[in-house]
Amino acid sequence: MSIYKKIAIVIISLFVFVILINIGLNYWIKKQLPIVIHEKNKTAYNINYEKIEVSLFSRNIYAQTLLVSPKNEPKDSKNGLFSKIESITIKHFNIWDLAFRDIIQAESIIINKPRVILYKKGEKLLNSSKSIKTEIVEPFRKIVAVSNIYLNDGTVDVVSLDNDKTLFSVKNIILKLEGILITDATLNEKLPLQYKKYTLMCDSLFYRPSHFYHITIGKISTENNYAKINNFSAVPQYDRKNFVRQLPKEKDIYTIKLDSADINKMDWGFKNDRFFFKATSIVMNHLNANIYRGKMPKDDLSKKYLYNHLLRNIKFPLQIDTLQVLKSKLVYEEEMDFSKGPGVLNFDQFNLQATNLRSGFGLKKMDDVKIKINCIFMKASPLNVDWSFNVLDLKDSFHIQGVISNFDVRAMQNFSKPYMNASFTGAFHKYRFNFYGNDAASKGNASLDYDDLKVKLFKKKKPEKEAKIKSAIANLLVKNDSKDKAKTADVELERIQEKSFYNFLWRNIAESLKKILI
Repeated sequence: MSIYKKIAIVIISLFVFVILINIGLNYWIKKQLPIVIHEKNKTAYNINYEKIEVSLFSRNIYAQTLLVSPKNEPKDSKNGLFSKIESITIKHFNIWDLAFRDIIQAESIIINKPRVILYKKGEKLLNSSKSIKTEIVEPFRKIVAVSNIYLNDGTVDVVSLDNDKTLFSVKNIILKLEGILITDATLNEKLPLQYKKYTLMCDSLFYRPSHFYHITIGKISTENNYAKINNFSAVPQYDRKNFVRQLPKEKDIYTIKLDSADINKMDWGFKNDRFFFKATSIVMNHLNANIYRGKMPKDDLSKKYLYNHLLRNIKFPLQIDTLQVLKSKLVYEEEMDFSKGPGVLNFDQFNLQATNLRSGFGLKKMDDVKIKINCIFMKASPLNVDWSFNVLDLKDSFHIQGVISNFDVRAMQNFSKPYMNASFTGAFHKYRFNFYGNDAASKGNASLDYDDLKVKLFKKKKPEKEAKIKSAIANLLVKNDSKDKAKTADVELERIQEKSFYNFLWRNIAESLKKILI
């Protein structure tokens, strides 16, 4: 026999041997996989599948139509996490880990169209911050260990067993998580895994954070240190009358809608088990915020802290270098009772820029928070405000100054008539204020250039009719013009501790106007 025939026979024999080994291993691994997934499955979940394919050449595992359900599922009701997954592909798995360690160690896993629903007791989204670690990460790690996760077109729903209401829902989830590291050490941390890069996109998010509100988001996209949110809304669950009836004490009702928000150069996570969040900028576009306060419930007499104190006492590091609110609208409404209708204050074309927003956590020194606002007040007059304070100042000191120009006081009728039972005519050509204050008191000054001011008072029991005698007396007391020269007044007030910063500012403005006009 020639040398060439011998070589050919050896090569063919090796080839046949490799094929037989592959067939044998393929058969054995197919037999081993059900054992790993079922018999040696130490998680709290049953895992079933319709079909599974294994390729030793590519070292890929493909499974189709997977069903996940709790092992201790009650017979008469659903409780726990259930999932249906269209397909899973595990790429470049380690043969020996599967054969001898009963674990699927691989480069990556691709999960297509997972539909996840969690039935749980209570109305909290998570009963414990450890739920993700104990119910998802740890069980997953016991079966599959991968460096990369790719999830396509997922949906997640969380439903309360108490009332069958949806607490959380999100659709069209796309997730890329690369460079994953899960160890015993990471499992003991707040964030139970480490990763190098991530991308997350989803839409149609719904979240019920409390009995009173629900949140919806049209789309979220985030990648490493950038995030964008579209079509955000936080709205009450009830109309105003029913909301107010459920309040034991006075409380603002918020309706917030936002076209988009961009978070730039974002860094977040946990350090020494302490959450932190940093961003160079957050830009909000077309924010529409309505704040309504019904005065019908009892007064809330608890102390209202100023913003210095609120930021200083946040229990984690928070840093936002620049916050911008652009082309937005703010409406404040206050109502004494439902028969008169609310007083309304409008701030249109609202733009805000705040710099150096930080919590006081762990800091001994920091620059002042500086806020600039420009808008159109009551749909008529430009308003500009400069406001600053230092978070670490234990006296909660602040400085706020501003100017409103060309204000036709008739525009205040929507607020003054239902709330003060009065209306005004005349023009404020320019009103300036400059106030310094702290948690205890304020002082400052204001000036006003105005003319043709007249007051009309209305009857309490018949607010549609003018109280002519009272109006005449009021107009005798009011100085109806500043005679081509701005009039000034000094102001000094004590703060009412159970009232907000904005109430304090309004009282300073009202006191200055009272001194100038009467």
